Amino acid sequence: MSAYPRLVYLNGAFLPPDQAKVSAFDRGFVFADGVYEVIPVYGRRLFRFTQHLERLGNSLGAIALADPLAAADWENLCTRLIETNDAEDQSVYLQVTRGPAPRDHAFPAEIEPTVFAYSQPLKYPDATQLANGVAAITVPDFRWRRCDIKAIALLPNVLMRQQATEAGAAEAILIRDGLMTEGSASNIFAVVNGIVVTPPKGLFILPGVTRDLVLELARAHGVPCEERELSETELRAAEELMLSSSTKELLAITTLDGRAVGNGKPGPRHARLHALYQDYKRDFRAGRVA
Repeated sequence: MSAYPRLVYLNGAFLPPDQAKVSAFDRGFVFADGVYEVIPVYGRRLFRFTQHLERLGNSLGAIALADPLAAADWENLCTRLIETNDAEDQSVYLQVTRGPAPRDHAFPAEIEPTVFAYSQPLKYPDATQLANGVAAITVPDFRWRRCDIKAIALLPNVLMRQQATEAGAAEAILIRDGLMTEGSASNIFAVVNGIVVTPPKGLFILPGVTRDLVLELARAHGVPCEERELSETELRAAEELMLSSSTKELLAITTLDGRAVGNGKPGPRHARLHALYQDYKRDFRAGRVA
């Protein structure tokens, strides 16, 4: 079975992957001048589609690129891709670049954005990871100062994730000026004195849609939580650690830099929030929540 999807979307056409061609002068290729979004699909329904589309719009606005499609067109595109895939649960990848132009750092006078998208089966954490949690390492956060943009320029994140992989860890947790920011591809939660803490949104934090839902569920069900800065010292002394993302959902971190977090097992706050998240997904599949 091919690792690639059956069809992809590229600039108005649905094509087999080997027929999808992009100009070598596309600014996404030459400058990484573009943004992306990943949307989970549960029971063949787009999950938190409005929030994901809003974040895509915010990223496009931040790089001064007009949204090439209306909301209804994005939804129709995603729905068509979902239909080409047999899996009930999927993830849809959307990418918009500034498009092809002669190489020049300044924006081209005339812009024809490149729009690329595909869907693939959603890969969940395996049973062992859910039962035992995963390992993480800490690394210096050497990214640029606009981490709130979901940009395709991910080389720093790639290097940090590779460092984690070579250390036998699933994620790298980033430290900047003595404070935790986020993971290389996730938002991070710590439990401090029984309170679930995650850094507030800002220039160094990607505004995670899953992160926001976890906080929404915690507040709705009486789980103590705070959005505030978290020091490296607090991170290392945390009772529990968790990562969140659209594809990982909410996963416990039980080892940090080779040392056990808490008792080295997923803790009660993770158990509660993970259960609430799964309940919400079941309600979404049944059409009880949007």
